[in-house]
Amino acid sequence: MTVLKKARGAAVLLTAVLTLGACGGSSENTGGDQAGKSTGPGAGTFSVALTEPDHLTPGNTSSSYSITVLQALFDTLVVIDAKGQTQMRAAESVTSDDQQTWTIKIKSGQKFHNGEAVTADSFADAWNAAAYGPNAWTNNYYFANIEGYDKLNPEAEGAKPTAEKLSGLKVVDPSTLEVHLTAPFSQFPITLAYTGFAPMPKAAFTDLKTYDQKPIGNGPFALDGDWAHNQQIKLKRFEGYAGPRPAKSAAVQFKIYASRDTAYTDLRAGKVDLLQTIPPASATEAKKLLGDRFVPTASGTMDYLGFPVFDKRFQNADLRKAISMSIDRQGIVDAVYNGTFKPMSSLVAPLVPGYREDACGETCVYDAAKAKALFDKAGGLTGTLNLYFSNADPSYEQWMQAVANQLKENLGIADIQFRKIPAADYLATLRAKKEDGPYRNNWVMDYPSPQNYLESMWGAGNRMGWENKQFTDLIAKANSAATMEASIPLYQQAEDVALAEMPMIPLWNWQDQAGYSNKITNVTIDPYSPNLDTITVK
Repeated sequence: MTVLKKARGAAVLLTAVLTLGACGGSSENTGGDQAGKSTGPGAGTFSVALTEPDHLTPGNTSSSYSITVLQALFDTLVVIDAKGQTQMRAAESVTSDDQQTWTIKIKSGQKFHNGEAVTADSFADAWNAAAYGPNAWTNNYYFANIEGYDKLNPEAEGAKPTAEKLSGLKVVDPSTLEVHLTAPFSQFPITLAYTGFAPMPKAAFTDLKTYDQKPIGNGPFALDGDWAHNQQIKLKRFEGYAGPRPAKSAAVQFKIYASRDTAYTDLRAGKVDLLQTIPPASATEAKKLLGDRFVPTASGTMDYLGFPVFDKRFQNADLRKAISMSIDRQGIVDAVYNGTFKPMSSLVAPLVPGYREDACGETCVYDAAKAKALFDKAGGLTGTLNLYFSNADPSYEQWMQAVANQLKENLGIADIQFRKIPAADYLATLRAKKEDGPYRNNWVMDYPSPQNYLESMWGAGNRMGWENKQFTDLIAKANSAATMEASIPLYQQAEDVALAEMPMIPLWNWQDQAGYSNKITNVTIDPYSPNLDTITVK
């Protein structure tokens, strides 16, 4: 029996069935330079640099910018701690006898910011909305292994759903949710840490469009006023919060920047208090300038170059491999990221159980001569090569420019154009498969499991349009394995299949460099959360 439950005042993982590896005050303050004027316990406002989110409905965004806000607004059922271990948060326990039927007990006394009680219905309603195909929410596929998903998402073109709710969700009573999966999945509890599984109040469903602009959560902070797009998002401490992480400050102001370089300039000037992603080119200076307030953190975030294999020009695996071999990853990391990122030869990050340093082999090793020979063997490439990336950060264009230069020099591709898309529209462009050339794909780990990378990015409905039955079957077997340990070899075999065809190539693993002002303290950033609730204003 797999049991995640509360013990000695803290949630701990019992049994070896699931083993994880490395795995309120005024918010009118408008900047770090003003923070700290209020005094007393839990007083003061601090500011956080942020890129504009795409959505603020938990089930409808996978953007790291959105998730930073949602982690403050919502408590998920479980949480991943700094050591990569699963701990309880909104749940009292998550249990199963067979890894297929799971019983979730909800802690009593929890409330949404509007006063509604957090119950089993709160989770069932949110999950049903995310799983309902016509809603077209980003995190829809996270619910595909719950019974009844197919009726909400018929595969036949033009077919309409025959149900509006997942048959695999059963609200037993206000504090008990029973979940029936289509197959055993020992890693189900760890997935519940992802913000896409957060609850929603009944009030949300009267107007989902309005809710996306003014989300009502159950976390330590509540929205304070309107989301001022491309300017700021203000939160205030939720005084009715009854969970395990009450906010230590009165308010948080997310200051929205179009550029991390500008955000770093403001951090230096004391105009913003926390920047989670200092531009790598500024890392050396920041370390000297900030001292102990410079916080390097291992990251599960990865950058890839994806191919639209639905375009016949990119359907030859040898051509994709040639492009991979023509890219000097270390050279780009040194030039663009000041050597702070780690070139990758694996589809999963080093933090993840089952990571293999050289899974890719020579296909991820820079070799211009071999790349050109393989490129020619594959028939080369005709027409314009468009490279897609978002405008969220200058470094994206910098490394795409470096890639373009190497493709021109090493493969002889003369006509290369850039397609720079606004950050708020970029993921929608990829989901709609509007790209006609290689694109920057970035993955921020939701939970430390190979499944989170492999199935989410290479599985059904992937952005590349890639399909491989052997890969799909191996993922299914791995998901159904009795333990995480038993699943690892199967996930590794699936990774080998994906690497053999290269519909998307690994580039580098981020190493995050955060920094904060001298006006705040108790900053405890880890690979899974910025932990804004712990921060206090001096």
